[in-house]
Amino acid sequence: MEQRIVAGHDPGSEGLRPVVLGIDARRPCDAVTGFAFEAAVRRGAPLHAVHAWHLPTPAGPSLPFAPPEEDRGAWEDQEVQLLADALRPWREAYPRVRVYEDVRLQSPATALVHASDSAGLLVLGRGGTALGPTLTAVLGRTMCPVTVVPH
Repeated sequence: MEQRIVAGHDPGSEGLRPVVLGIDARRPCDAVTGFAFEAAVRRGAPLHAVHAWHLPTPAGPSLPFAPPEEDRGAWEDQEVQLLADALRPWREAYPRVRVYEDVRLQSPATALVHASDSAGLLVLGRGGTALGPTLTAVLGRTMCPVTVVPH
């Protein structure tokens, strides 16, 4: 089982299992993010926001070699900034919620299942009426409670 420490701190170290928010920082959803922050407040728990990303298509699996480290680092910095920007208004609205930002170069399902290992609650969004491949994969593999917020 992988254990991830975010920004030098384990989100579960306060003794409360965090609320894990699965967030697409490129298309954040207020209903899902708001629900997660409210759940963190109700539980008195930290919020662990997980944004998964992948290498841009030109540097993806079709290349026979890894992208230069500078490029990868720049792409990751951009993803970190996207997540910070998406969470900024929520951090201001909920200043007492401790937020741990987690950007992972993994598939969303893998990132969320790993993050849910230490979670008290996993909060995910669902657009439309179908669950979709990420939700289906996560629901079949996580052991913590999951809330699915339609948007």
